[in-house]
Parts: sequence; C-alpha cells; structure tokens
Amino acid sequence: QPQLKESGGGLVQPGGNLRLSCEAPRFMTDNYAIGWFRQAPGKEREGISCVGKYNTFYIDAVKGRFTTSIDNAENTVYLQMNALKPEDTAVYYCAARSGYFCTIDGSSYDHWGQGTQVTVSA
Repeated sequence: QPQLKESGGGLVQPGGNLRLSCEAPRFMTDNYAIGWFRQAPGKEREGISCVGKYNTFYIDAVKGRFTTSIDNAENTVYLQMNALKPEDTAVYYCAARSGYFCTIDGSSYDHWGQGTQVTVSA
C-alpha cells in the first residue's frame, strides 16, 4: 500500500500561516488526485480542498485563505494555510485517488496519510 506522509503541522496564533506537505510516490503526483481533509475533536472528518489534473476545489470555509499545489519535481503536494482561525484546529490528512478529477468525498480515496495536528490558539 503506497504511503502518503504529511508534515508541517504545529501550533500557530490566530492570523498566522502554516504550510502542510504531503509526500507521495511519483506516480501519484503525476496521475492521481489529491485531497485534503481535516477532523476536529468531536467532529466528523471533512474534505476541505483537492487538486487534480483538471480541477481544484476549496470549501467556502477555506476559500481565499488556503491554497493547494503540486510540486512534481519534489513529489509533494502542499496546502498553504493563511489567516488561520481557531476553528481551523484539527488533524489534517492528505489522501490520493486514481483519476484526473478530484473530489472532497473521502470515501472515494484509497490512500491516506497518518495526519498532522494543526492547532490555532493564542
């Protein structure tokens, strides 16, 4: 089972920025869609963003603040998170699914990382 590995989480003050990284096998960054998900304490996992060869998507709660991008040379997908809010506190996961179109429906993703904690607090 190919593994995805997230990094870049941490503690940041409200209004601060973080960049999450998702290292993936080369064939995934070339041919798969990558999704970003998060799960806050006591809440269900939610899809927040995704990137595929033909589309990119953000939910309204992060649109304009978060940006996802793919660096094929580094086999890494990034989630740049700006203007962070306390409600962004969660464990963040990246996931991969075959195909060129992405979705934030987590049930369609086959490969998941272990997650990285993001805490936004003063």
